[in-house]
This record gives sequence, C-alpha cells and structure tokens, in this order.
Amino acid sequence: MPTDQLAPDIPPDLPTDVLAAEQAHLAESRAALAAMRAHAQSLSADAAGDWVSQQILQSLLDQRVAALADHPDTPLFFGRLDRSAADDLPTTIHVGRRHVHDGDSRPLVIDWRAPVSRAFYQASPADPMDVTLRRRFGYHGGALTAYEDERLDQGTEIGPSRILTEEIERPRTGPMRDIVATIQPDQDEIVRAALTRTVCVQGAPGTGKTAVGLHRAAYLLFTHRERLARAGVMIVGPNRAFLSYISSVLPALGEVKVDQTTVAGLLGDHAAPEDPAVGAVKGDARMAAVLKRALWLHIVKPEEGLVYSKGAYRFRVADHEVREIVASLRGTTRYGPGRAALAQRLAHLVLVRMEQRGESPDDRVQDAVARSRPVKQLVDAVWPKLVPEQVLYRLLADEEFLARAARSDLSPEERQLLLWRKPYRGWKSAKWSAADAALLDELRDLIERTPSLGHLVVDETQDLSEMQLRALGRRCRNGSATVLGDLAQGTTPWSTTSWRSVLTHLGQDGEVTELTLGFRVPREVLDYAARLLPSIAPGLAPPRSLRPGAGSLSIRPAGDLHEAVRDALAREGSIGVIVPDAAVSAVSGSLSGVAHAVLDPDSTQEHRLLVVPATLAKGLEYDHVIVMEPADIVDAEPRGLARLYVVLTRAVTSLTVLHRKPLPPQLAP
Repeated sequence: MPTDQLAPDIPPDLPTDVLAAEQAHLAESRAALAAMRAHAQSLSADAAGDWVSQQILQSLLDQRVAALADHPDTPLFFGRLDRSAADDLPTTIHVGRRHVHDGDSRPLVIDWRAPVSRAFYQASPADPMDVTLRRRFGYHGGALTAYEDERLDQGTEIGPSRILTEEIERPRTGPMRDIVATIQPDQDEIVRAALTRTVCVQGAPGTGKTAVGLHRAAYLLFTHRERLARAGVMIVGPNRAFLSYISSVLPALGEVKVDQTTVAGLLGDHAAPEDPAVGAVKGDARMAAVLKRALWLHIVKPEEGLVYSKGAYRFRVADHEVREIVASLRGTTRYGPGRAALAQRLAHLVLVRMEQRGESPDDRVQDAVARSRPVKQLVDAVWPKLVPEQVLYRLLADEEFLARAARSDLSPEERQLLLWRKPYRGWKSAKWSAADAALLDELRDLIERTPSLGHLVVDETQDLSEMQLRALGRRCRNGSATVLGDLAQGTTPWSTTSWRSVLTHLGQDGEVTELTLGFRVPREVLDYAARLLPSIAPGLAPPRSLRPGAGSLSIRPAGDLHEAVRDALAREGSIGVIVPDAAVSAVSGSLSGVAHAVLDPDSTQEHRLLVVPATLAKGLEYDHVIVMEPADIVDAEPRGLARLYVVLTRAVTSLTVLHRKPLPPQLAP
C-alpha cells in the first residue's frame, strides 16, 4: 500500500517501508481468509452416504463457514514474533485471532491459542522463549497504523507498551470485545490452564476476569476440539443483558457453537415473587437432604405380592419377596431407573416360576411381563411415578410431610418459612420462584441423571445460592469449570464469602487464583470505590489499577443530570447513567429530549446512552458512568453497599457521582 494511503494517525517517526510491508501482509492474509471461506462454501454435503450423514456434514460445513467470517473492523493479526528456535515452524510468525494459510498451505497468521503463540504473552528478557523480537501492531478500525518492537534477546528491561496501553484504554461502544491483543501473563496462565483443571478466579473490578473466562473457553475449544464438540461448552451469566454484552467475543475468535445462557434459562425461568428470607432457606445446601427424603418417602411398603396369569397358570411372587426387592433398590439407584428395575426384577421372579414349571421363557417374555398390567399396578402402588413439581408441591403445602422430610436439618422456624401460607390447588397450577427452580432441578436429578458437559464457564458466581451451585455442578460433574466472580460484589442474601465453599457445592476440586491488578477502571475511581471494601469484604486485598486516571472522578452535590450527560456526550465512548431501580422511569422521562435507551434484563439493543437500573449493572462497563443518589442504591436492599461497589466500578474513563442526599459514611469527604 502506498504510504500516502495509510491512516492519518500514523506516528511520524515510524519507518514507512516496514509499515507498508506489514500492511501488505495484512492484505494478503485477508485475501487468503476470504479464499478459505469461499472454499468452505463450495463444499457440498451431498457426498455423504445417507440423509443423517448429510445433515451432520452440512451442519459442520455451516459452522466452518461462520468461523471463517472476516470482521473488517477487527485486526486479523495483532502481533509478530521473530524466532530463533531450530524447529519446523517459520522464523517469523504473525499472531492473530485465527489460523490463516494461503493456497500452498503456508501459514500467514497463527492462531493465538497455538502453543507457539504462548511466547507472545509470556516471553520476557529474562525468559525470551526463543523469541528475539516481539512486535505489537496498532490499528484504526481494521487498518494497520502503527507498530512497536520489543527486543527480547538483549536481556534489558522493556518499558510499558504504548500500543498495549492505548488498546486497553480505547473508548468503546457496543458489546464487549475480545482481549487477545492485550492478555497479560497472569491472565494467560488462567486461559491456558488444562481442561482437566477447574479454575476459580477471584477478580477485582477491571481485572478482565470475564474476558479471561471467555478466552479460556475459546482456548479449550481449540485445543480439545473433538472432545468438546461432543461434550459441549456452556457459558452461564447473570442475565440476558449481560449475555448480549458478551455475545460477540467468542464469534470474533471463530467459536460460533457455544451455548450461552443464564441460571434461569438453564434451570427454568420461574420468577414468582418471594421473601428473600424464604429464598435463603431454599438456597441452603441442607435442602438437598430434605428433597432426597421427600422423594423417597413416596415409596410405600409393599403389603401384597404379585399374581401374574398366563393361560391356565398363575405365577406368584410373595409379598416378602416384593419387600426385599424394594428394600434392595431403595437408595442404590435414582428414582426413575429404580422403578424400571423394580418392574424387571418382579418379571424375573415370574420367569423363575415359569422355568420351575418347565417353560423356557426368553428376554422378550420378561419384557412383556414387566409391561403387564399386574406388574405396572404393583409398581405404581409401591413406587409411584413422579415429576419434580409433585414432590416439591407436597413439601411446601403439607406441614406434616415437610416435618418428616426435614427431620433435624431444618428448624421449626425454617419449616414455617417454607410452607405456603395459601397453597395452590395443585402442582400443575403452582407458581414457582427462582429459588424453587434449583430445588426442582435437584429433584429432577434424583429422578433421572442430569447430562454433563465438557466445560462450564460461570460468571458472577458469588451471587449463586448453594442449591444453584449444586445444579451447575451437575452440568460439569464429568468435566471441569471456570468459576468467575468477586466476593466484594456479592449482592444476594445468599452471596458466598468463600470460594472454597463454592467449589465444594459445585463438586469440583479446583484451585483459586486472584486477579487484583486492574487494566480498565482508572485508579482514582477504583480507590474511591475501594473505601467500601472494609464494610463488605474485609478479607479481600484492595484492588490496584495500572491507570492513574487523574481527573477521572467527579463528585457533584446537587449536580444537574442534564449537565453531566452533556459533558459525557461531548467525549468519545459509551455512557451509562446508573440509577436506583425505583428511579428508572423518572430519570428516563427527564431525559426525554436526549436520545437514549433503558436497559432491561432482556435487552439486546445497543445505544450510546443508556439508563441502567443499579441491579443490572453487574458485569457491564461504560466509558463514562453517571451515578445518581448512592444513598438510595444502598437503602434499596440489604446488601446495598455491595451493590454500590458494583455500580461505582463500571467506569472505564470517567465517573460522575450526583447526589442530593448525604453519601454513605465510607464515601464522605
């Protein structure tokens, strides 16, 4: 590309011939990617031998085409390594979001997840990892505009990267971007952790824990493609607005087949209102034992035997034999398979009686006996067929039954909390709460085993109840998990105070690692919010930020919202006006003359200026944040100070606090 066509913000001291050569390599790589996609589109599934194979092959081809889509505003590669290693790989490689090769299979871009690319993130003068030079590229949109070189073979310290700093601090609009160009060494260690390891990340605001979790999913899919294609990978977030915010990260990395859902989407979207105190009891892990007893209490002691007629003969199974079978099965199998096994064992005894009469029945006869009316009637009477809703309905509506199931696990006061004051007419008409969803899932697993995924990524885990954690743990009991969260941001009545406890209830023997160095939230803002930590999470180390952010914080008593919004609109980047939930409508109405949108739990729309309820702010970030009336945010819920900590740490560039009421004492001047 002629140098006069390069983007106007090229630093004047850069050699234009080097930049032009890299631009040419970028153009060649984009053309090669387009050719790879065109080739994938030309392939046909018709070559498969049958219809089923054709459908599977076509699905794979569609995924391949989607994964090879180019994003013109996203750099195809962001780094280069000049290598001294004596191996079969090129001495110069470009590191990017996906692998790209030309028509001769010559690699033009190496996937950031490939083993050789690890040096881009980990190499240093002390340990160059066979790298002599690391080059970082700066972009404007999709156009390469700058580069900087770091010599790693001379043993001298490297100063901070200007390109890296600018990329981290760059204003953003729209959903979350990937961070492949800016992954730090401690983040990279987490991203590249082995599939067999469950990793729990305690991450302070702005440390990139969410991005690290998403990039670990992408890395594992790349490294264990075949295994995870069968077992599956799932991302679980706190709400749909959050999922919308992160939705473009994995596709930008070429991973288009990853399920992303919420706990409600996974367990059942039940939302009947409920006293938090009731929800706290339902969320306690002690409920697991209560539910198990409640289910098995439905089994009735057999008082009669079985009589099976065939022609002129009657074959009898004595009542004591039926009791022995039921006793041997109870507690050794799940409830549903136990019913089936009971029918088969009864049928087996009938076949024994047939053989004693000189007959020679086979397996088909046993299956027919197991399905016969006498066997089915006996099984239904002794081991009734149940759905989770029936069991939970009886538990919450029948005081005597609840007492029998709870035994000493729940106090009388807790049992009274659980009981419905006015029971529904039946289990089919019952309205269930979010806490009930986890109980129903526990019962569902006691009846039939829940399938396990290969890997589960859970964000904002600190807000999940013990029963919700058990439900998620079932989804990765044969796999592993990446657990993300911040104990200081726990805002539910059942928020955890221990990651070890979280891992226990997940059923995972994982390791806990802590990210305390922030890259996104300015230091001035983070230090201000950290004043709340002694009150909400005294055991956590205060977070640190690499960005001083001088002038990023503004506290305005009796400040004007319109003035603050005008100031923010005059600057580049996204704007979040975070307000107490009860004030959303009023604030939106007051901004009627300004183009804006209101964020709700199901929001997927993008808008530069958003009015954000405080309870939905978790996990999101905006270049400029305006917080209204911190005192009302604190007073709105029992863990209001933790909610305020979340709200104050959403800013990437500037934070403006508007208040007429006194600030919480921790934030007072």
